[in-house]
Amino acid sequence: MRDVMRWKNVALLALAVLVVGCSSNSKKELPPADLPDFEEEVRLDKQWSRSIGEGQGETFNMLVPAVDGEQIYAADVEGLVMALDRKSGDLIWKQDLELPVSGAVGAGYGLVVLGTLKGEVIALDAGSGEEKWRARVTSEVLAAPAVNADVVLVQTQDDRLIAFDADTGAQRWIYESTPAVLTLRGTGSPVLTNRLAIAGLSSGKVVALDAQRGLPVWEQRVAIPQGRSELDRVVDIDGGLLLSGGTLYAVSYQGRVAALNLQDGRILWQREASSSVGVAQGFGNVYVSLASGTVEGIDERSASALWSNDALARRQLSAPEVFSSYVAFGDLEGYLHLISQVDGRFVGRVRIDSDGLRARPLVVGDWLYAFGNGGKLVALTIR
Repeated sequence: MRDVMRWKNVALLALAVLVVGCSSNSKKELPPADLPDFEEEVRLDKQWSRSIGEGQGETFNMLVPAVDGEQIYAADVEGLVMALDRKSGDLIWKQDLELPVSGAVGAGYGLVVLGTLKGEVIALDAGSGEEKWRARVTSEVLAAPAVNADVVLVQTQDDRLIAFDADTGAQRWIYESTPAVLTLRGTGSPVLTNRLAIAGLSSGKVVALDAQRGLPVWEQRVAIPQGRSELDRVVDIDGGLLLSGGTLYAVSYQGRVAALNLQDGRILWQREASSSVGVAQGFGNVYVSLASGTVEGIDERSASALWSNDALARRQLSAPEVFSSYVAFGDLEGYLHLISQVDGRFVGRVRIDSDGLRARPLVVGDWLYAFGNGGKLVALTIR
């Protein structure tokens, strides 16, 4: 078993490199594309900036902040958790867990919830930062837990979904599935509604469970593993799921981007795509950052590409987010890019953190929050 785990850890590291554009068939890896010149149409104003400890760390974490009400919560890789006023950036409280945080941040219903590399789930009081409970899970937690009024839902690296009582931390149920032989390092954050608990798995499937009991409601395959080698057959759904109204969006690595009916999992449309970071939706379109560094706008009515912007090839783009009339995303050099939802042209750019920007931007109304790899949390608005 030890040898198997050692092989899997090596494979995870290799696949992390694969995601960012390295080709095993290339004698020399191509460098990231140079930043293109363009005529700036949109100016971003920095409202405030805060340092959140050590930031994302070196293990390709995706520690995305969370907003609940007028507070924003952020955590660094070493367990520093901070609550800030989202408009002023003023510190409300901070808590140092002194633990390797890898799944952060889930917030809502009076809780701030985090997961660790040591397989722990920790719930803090959203008002004071005091610990309310902690629980153990079966393996590391690499994405933010989800919260509703009744349960906290956690997805672990070994493709288990575990629900805890939101008040006490007692385990309610566990759903187990068989993970793929090789996987990317990471999982997407699960989606939790009042009725359903939904997650994307390393097998390329999306599962929906009854949120109260953990019983399967439906299952749908988004990607089918293909190829002779296990590397070719990696189809993880790691970018997280996006729920908009009654439609659920998912994208897999080396697979497809798809829209599913929330109630029964029926595929509404699908299109070939390869991404490990996720999608955004707006103006009747879906936007996806592909593993190659291309950003695509997809028409939901026809599932055809409206436009494709490949000017940022191999720049390790973050997941996109819709911001006003634009699509925002980060890159490996810490630039936040804005492109038009209409035609994909560049309209704005600002550098957030010289250590890089791989976490999905967070948009709340007219405000955008970007959390850089080095720990800079910046609040921006459009001038």
